[in-house]
Amino acid sequence: MRFDILTIFPNIFDSYLNESILKRAQKAGLVEFQIHDLRRFTKDKHKTTDDRPYGGGPGMVMKVEPIYSALKSLAALPPKKSRSHGVILLTPQGRIFSQAEAKRLIKFKRLTLICGHYEGFDERIRDYVDEQISIGDYVLTGGELPAMVIVDAISRLIPGVLGDADSSKDESFSKDQKTLEYPHYTRPENFLGQRVPKILLSGNHAQIAAWRNKHLRKKPT
Repeated sequence: MRFDILTIFPNIFDSYLNESILKRAQKAGLVEFQIHDLRRFTKDKHKTTDDRPYGGGPGMVMKVEPIYSALKSLAALPPKKSRSHGVILLTPQGRIFSQAEAKRLIKFKRLTLICGHYEGFDERIRDYVDEQISIGDYVLTGGELPAMVIVDAISRLIPGVLGDADSSKDESFSKDQKTLEYPHYTRPENFLGQRVPKILLSGNHAQIAAWRNKHLRKKPT
């Protein structure tokens, strides 16, 4: 699966995408990350990607032209865009991202994520995207963190990325949106008098499965 990320701060992604599981997934050819600096798609000498809002008001607004040009270069504009290529605008106005959304988006072979900054986007940008997504009801300085959250959540669902095919099956939210994963324990068996539940040491897989199912945590409200 390929991810194209449009941003004015491309270096933010260097360390995160090139460590641990995502690094191994890239080496194995399971995922591909292409980071595109929106400043390369500007036409003025100052490489301007934002401007003052019409009508006045605080802050700056992301310009439509650089994003349009970037999408055009990636063959990500309608009507010629492939149905397997989704374009996502990361914005507070979007649908809230969830594990169910990650599973839905994995159907695409390619996703382009547009990271905003400053006060927001020129409204006309929304005409060139397929979806608008938010990772929560709070305000961030830009769309780079949401992009990494979405990329990570989707990538680990791709077969082979986690190594063990069963690794993601029992995780939090894997069955529904109301339960979190059961408690985990590892060595030592006894830590300052706190012992691992005996059932987990029994070797009885049916009983262990029943114990884990019983101890699924409820999502906080």
